[in-house]
Formats: sequence, structure tokens, C-alpha cells
Amino acid sequence: QAQLVESGGGLVQAGGSLRLSCLASGSIFSINTMGWYRQTPGKQRELVAEISSGGSTNHQDAVKGRFTISRDNAKNTVYLQMKSLKPEDPGVYYCKADQVTYRSRDGYRYVADFWGQGTQVTVSS
Repeated sequence: QAQLVESGGGLVQAGGSLRLSCLASGSIFSINTMGWYRQTPGKQRELVAEISSGGSTNHQDAVKGRFTISRDNAKNTVYLQMKSLKPEDPGVYYCKADQVTYRSRDGYRYVADFWGQGTQVTVSS
């Protein structure tokens, strides 16, 4: 089995910075794309940024130039550096790992997508 655990959320003033981290743990052989999603009350979860295993990135237009996604494949970790935070940035940020190849307890290999539990980001004005 694989698990994703996020960290780094919290309360920050507008204009401030936060760095989110997401560690994928378990008997993992490989991970394809990793990404960060944001969800606010009453809205669907939306993609903020994603990064391929080769390092190609895609950032939502609203965060370009302020947020940067990166990953450390050796550590199965993805980061989201958030700068110049705005009042419209808050929400629960979820990490997602696509096409994770892992060994389950039964000894067989599986491929599946996984989500983290989410970390709250709050921006005060």
C-alpha cells in the first residue's frame, strides 16, 4: 500500500509565503505525475499545479509566477512553494500521486492513484 502525507499548511498574512510538502510512503516503485489541488467550501477540487516524473510542470494561471511545484524523485516527495499569497488562495490543499506502482501486502504489484488527507492554508488580510 502507499500513503501520501502532506505538511506545511497554516496561517499566513497576505503577501507571505508557505511551503507545502507531500511524502509518498510505502513499497513504491515509481510515481508518474504528482500534483497539488485546492478545495474551498462549495467548490470542486481544482488543480493548482502538477509535475511529471521527468520534471515537466503545469501551473494554474492564477498562481503562475507565485507558486512553484517541484519534486524529489529519490524521496518520493513533491513540494509547493507558495509566495505572495493572496486572499483568494486559501483552502484545503491536497496532494495527488498518479499511477503509483507499488507492492501491496499480498506481494503483488499494483498501479493506482492516491490522495493525501489535505492540509489547510489560511491567508489573513
